[in-house]
Amino acid sequence: MSLYDIPLHTLTGEPTSLGEHRGAALLVVNVASKCGLTPQYEGLERLQQRYAERGFTVLGVPCNQFAGQEPGTSEEIQTFCSTTYGVSFPLLEKIDVNGEQRHPLYAELTRTPDAQGEAGDVQWNFEKFLISPEGDVVGRFRPRTEPEADDVVAAIEARLPR
Repeated sequence: MSLYDIPLHTLTGEPTSLGEHRGAALLVVNVASKCGLTPQYEGLERLQQRYAERGFTVLGVPCNQFAGQEPGTSEEIQTFCSTTYGVSFPLLEKIDVNGEQRHPLYAELTRTPDAQGEAGDVQWNFEKFLISPEGDVVGRFRPRTEPEADDVVAAIEARLPR
């Protein structure tokens, strides 16, 4: 099964998949509203604004597995993201990224090693996975790596379809 075929739901509960973004570079990020790393939303939104017209999208995936830092309902998450950080990129439903209930999307994503060659569980909120326009996972950036870090930006720019 391709990443494009894995069933997902938007934050509002509508069925979707990564297939809707086929041909675009994607940065999939597990997000949380009450985390010390939450200000990364600002950098993620700047990336979205900077590269959207060139075939790039950030996809936020709320997750409450790390110290309960995303406890809100879908409506609360959407309101927080839009009013606090002006988030315009798509948000998916809240899911598990680790453990027995790990969503199939993250079962695939976590097979990808980071720059140090380590694959496996997501370490914390705001871990980032770069997916090429062809649907391949081509980069993994750990939570403390800022969205606009040079290596992240270079990886995104190398995969932009236009």
